[in-house]
Amino acid sequence: MKLHELSPVPGSRRENKRIGRGHGSGWGKTSGKGHKGQWARSGGGVKPGFEGGQMPMQRRLPKRGFNNIFKTEYATVNICDLEARFDDGAVIDANALIEIGLIKKTLDGVKVLGDGELTKKFTVKAAKFSAAAAEKIEKAGGKAEVM
Repeated sequence: MKLHELSPVPGSRRENKRIGRGHGSGWGKTSGKGHKGQWARSGGGVKPGFEGGQMPMQRRLPKRGFNNIFKTEYATVNICDLEARFDDGAVIDANALIEIGLIKKTLDGVKVLGDGELTKKFTVKAAKFSAAAAEKIEKAGGKAEVM
């Protein structure tokens, strides 16, 4: 095989549609835009959400709620996930959870929730614990440390 014998795989490339190049092409005269009107013009058409002059839906519906800039958001982890992913006697903090892939980012801290059962002893360091999670960690012989 030589360089001049190379060609693309059949069907992998197609010719450009040359619009407005004579009626023989099938795309001459009005170039597929029909006769006159908004859609035939340069830059024609309407922006998304335009309803022909009628009051648009996003302006007809009332505004509702607000975003509280002081709200604290926690990355949550269940104790059943800790049981499955960590060995007995492990010290678990936010960095360990990120490393193992249980959380992506800490936000305002990590909150441990009490879903599932716990048999291993862990020292868990987090910003917050649910009552059930703290109780189950202590019951298994571990420590729940609030940071």
